[in-house]
Amino acid sequence: MKQTKYVPSGGLAFYEEKEMKKLSKLAKEGWVLEGFAFLGYKLRKIESCNIDYSVDYQKNPDDDYFTYFEAAGWSHVCSSGKEIHIFSAPAGTKPIYSDQETTIEKYEREKKSFGKYTLCFFISTVFLFLLANLSGYGWLGTALKIVCMFSSIGLVFTGMPYIGFSLKLNNLKRS
Repeated sequence: MKQTKYVPSGGLAFYEEKEMKKLSKLAKEGWVLEGFAFLGYKLRKIESCNIDYSVDYQKNPDDDYFTYFEAAGWSHVCSSGKEIHIFSAPAGTKPIYSDQETTIEKYEREKKSFGKYTLCFFISTVFLFLLANLSGYGWLGTALKIVCMFSSIGLVFTGMPYIGFSLKLNNLKRS
């Protein structure tokens, strides 16, 4: 039997709670999170366990950051880059973010971070699109269209999380 498997992610920006519940359910089936994989998670086979997962976003965390969570009962599992961190704890452990105010702060911080990149990619995509269409069908126009396509991909990968965090913030502020 395989000892590792890949599970796709629906996107933390849109489905953070659902993703953490999915990982907890898989742990009960004997598959615990080992790390992030391309557009998903890498899991490894162990004995069934009853754990909860939680995600936090912190750029370039120091040792005190991880010590704080450990003191609250949460163990660091993995990180994506130096910004997205997943923690695990025995089921029933008090959540990392237990009040609405700190949860709002968390999502505002992420929305602002992704907003900067989204704006840059949006401006460059529009600029490159206009420039490519003004250049015609020669080699320059073709090259600009290719660069515009890559900029559009960057826009999607920054714009979708920005929209997700914006929607979460709106829902939290309404409730």
